[in-house]
Amino acid sequence: MGASGRQVGLTKDVGWEVGASRSFPVAAEEAWAVLTSAEGAAAWLGEVPGGLPERAGEPYRTADGATGEVRSFRPGDRVRVTYQPPGRPGPTTVQVAITSRTTAAGPSTKVGFHQEHLADADERAARKAHWAAVLDALGRLLTPS
Repeated sequence: MGASGRQVGLTKDVGWEVGASRSFPVAAEEAWAVLTSAEGAAAWLGEVPGGLPERAGEPYRTADGATGEVRSFRPGDRVRVTYQPPGRPGPTTVQVAITSRTTAAGPSTKVGFHQEHLADADERAARKAHWAAVLDALGRLLTPS
């Protein structure tokens, strides 16, 4: 529980939620291109035959049977989708957003994931581990060799 006596990750408006982010030494354009590529989308959403839709209202289905709909797609900034894997009674909402800055060492882009409408603390913990693994996978795609 947090300092206020409330459970960490439990909100009044969207129930259980989780977020994770990491900065990578790449320009925003490169990060966005990877996130929305077939390989990048597979890392965070799952393999989407035909690619990730880029217009609000468009449905998608992953190769492993998860379904959802694009809620918003702002090129170079963020994408928000619903996400419902097989067997889950209702969808969650996933947002991926990027922010960039230039440092003395060069470009730096933060990739952040936020997922809400999770069922309980157990699902939150599982998705927290999932997003950590996703950020590791994206690091392999984004970090120059």
